[in-house]
Amino acid sequence: MAVQQIKGKTFATVFVPEGKLHILTNKISDYLEKLTPKGKFKNKDLVESISEIHRAALEALWTDDPDALPAGEQDAIWWEIWLRAGDDPQGTVDFFKTHAENLGMRVDPEIIRFPDRIVVSAWGTKAHLSRSVRLLKSIAELRRAKDTADFFTRMDAIEQREWMRALLGSVTPPPSECPLVCILDTGINRGHPMLQMFLPVDNLHAYDPAWNVDDRAGHGTEIAGLALYGDLSEALARNEPVQVTHQLESVKIKPHNIENPPHLYGDITTEAVARAESQNPSHQRVICMAISATDTRDRGRPSSWSAAIDKICSGAVDDTQRLMLIAAGNTPPEFRHYYPFSSMSDAGIHDPGQAWNAITVGAYTDKAHFDVREYPDYQLVAPQGDLSPSSSTSLIWQRPWPLKPDIVLEGGNMAVDPAAGEADYIDSLGLLSTNYLHTTGKPFVITRDTSAATALASRMAARIQAQYPSLWPETIRAILIHSAEWTDAMRGRFKANNQRDWENLLRCCGYGVPNLERALWSAQNDTTLIAQDDLQPFDKTNSRYVTRDLNLHAIPWPREILQQWGETPVEMRVTLSYFVEPNPARRGWGRKYSYASHGLRFDVKRPEESLDVFRAAINRLARDEERGRKSSRPGDKNWDLGANLRKLGSIHSDTWRGTAADLAERGYIAVFPVIGWWRENPRQGRWNKKARYSLIVTIRTPETRIELYNAVQNVIRQSVEISIF
Repeated sequence: MAVQQIKGKTFATVFVPEGKLHILTNKISDYLEKLTPKGKFKNKDLVESISEIHRAALEALWTDDPDALPAGEQDAIWWEIWLRAGDDPQGTVDFFKTHAENLGMRVDPEIIRFPDRIVVSAWGTKAHLSRSVRLLKSIAELRRAKDTADFFTRMDAIEQREWMRALLGSVTPPPSECPLVCILDTGINRGHPMLQMFLPVDNLHAYDPAWNVDDRAGHGTEIAGLALYGDLSEALARNEPVQVTHQLESVKIKPHNIENPPHLYGDITTEAVARAESQNPSHQRVICMAISATDTRDRGRPSSWSAAIDKICSGAVDDTQRLMLIAAGNTPPEFRHYYPFSSMSDAGIHDPGQAWNAITVGAYTDKAHFDVREYPDYQLVAPQGDLSPSSSTSLIWQRPWPLKPDIVLEGGNMAVDPAAGEADYIDSLGLLSTNYLHTTGKPFVITRDTSAATALASRMAARIQAQYPSLWPETIRAILIHSAEWTDAMRGRFKANNQRDWENLLRCCGYGVPNLERALWSAQNDTTLIAQDDLQPFDKTNSRYVTRDLNLHAIPWPREILQQWGETPVEMRVTLSYFVEPNPARRGWGRKYSYASHGLRFDVKRPEESLDVFRAAINRLARDEERGRKSSRPGDKNWDLGANLRKLGSIHSDTWRGTAADLAERGYIAVFPVIGWWRENPRQGRWNKKARYSLIVTIRTPETRIELYNAVQNVIRQSVEISIF
């Protein structure tokens, strides 16, 4: 037992072996209820003055966000209860259900089974759960169950509006000069009460004025709700203040029941962005486009549409770089019962998802709960945490095309109808958003798929932009990808034992699911640094066009501290992001360097190399790549992906794993150019342009953040202009 004084109160922390909580609580009960033969309280010396041991035990089992635990003893919520499976899993479930219901709780029939745990959900209060020692003994951990969308879709319109008004009463609007999420879609119905204050009338546009600006299909209004609030089923259930960090713009690029000529979409997208920018030239913005072509024959090769997006992002016309997120596109619904093969054998990510500079967003799902009484014998299509059934992939693409999608966010799940044998939509497996038919029906509606995931990603990007307005679009793109991690389900499916496995994982799930907290603040044991810099890739010498700059970044980690940690395992993640200027002419694509204006790469100094030797090695590496030769620099096996896999596209992210002592002797990262059409096509006059890039480096260590963070701060103040967030 550890005892400490905090603000005049004495707190005792008692270690209890797993499964032995009843021994301690029985002693407490004896103290409270029984006397010794001499008339004294039993176990008096052990538990004198402790009166809330059951509640403390319950709180010790809580592994979710501390703020999600109800404050009051009588505040009822849905609990996600992780039971110890034991030798008799079904007996464990039966015991818990009977015991909990006898205490007045409502236990849902849904069950998720894992090797050592069984997950059930139950409605009740802290007082219910903490009343019984036997009940607490069966619990391994407690979390707050996620409210599903069908809780709200089952309501009538009047009840939904009451919930909507309650949420609106807790919303704090952003400042006037906030970022904008510019939605290129079917229009937005601004009259929706949840959108009105965040979408000024002047921010509504249409590519063709004859289309009007309203939404007659519903898609754009659904995207708008998610881009502002996220999944509304979560926002409504939290019952806490909501800070909105951005406003909306809408440019209608797809009219209802009218198809634009496919070859015009590149021009339509360019004009749509220009129209929004002319109205609000001083605002930063995130461009969100969840519309894609149904034709997937490009298979990763640039199209006129994807190249137009690359041009928009790169600033090739006006030197203004832009942040754009686009949907990967959906698999055909009629084949999703063949999951995961339907995602892996589908024709691939839809045009313009192959754009190098945009963030292409796929979908994964954490949605796994539905009412088994309403849907008996239905089976989930996708396991919790895995790729969503709707998400297309780039498995069928060949090199040198980029690794897409870049990231995945929640896109909902499906369940197989046992009678039809096909995948079916269920409300609880979808996301809740704003309904374009709000005036004649309910204000909320279910939405899903890669469109929903793209809206969520755009919201995340806008929140980062609001927090750090000085960051470049290339940097926010890098931060989103740098913060992403693969779920256990994704890693379990692909194993990643060799480079082919890693590539399959990347082409299905991108770099994983981005984490907003990690993106904004860095994780608890991480130290993250970002650099925004540029270099001139090429130059002209004696009538020859040559590769020019190499930038060396001295990474300010504390070498002495890392050396002290010796064999302690550490991770270093590096992400390099830049935009290329496209040259999509299809003739000549056989040449390796015809599409991208330039490429950038990174490499890290090896422990045995001096700085001069490292610089020489990088020069040879750049020459090897531009000549199409196998690299003369030995591979560094400490990287997950390695130099050959991570170099595809225009964003490169990889993780190094090793010891602190090894990391201490590295210390430098080189960013260097490789050949592109700026050099190979000098008639265009671009050979002497500069190229911007963003470099992010994270050191992750076991439980040592404070010491490392403070040391890094000191080094930065002394010598290196790199900011910490």
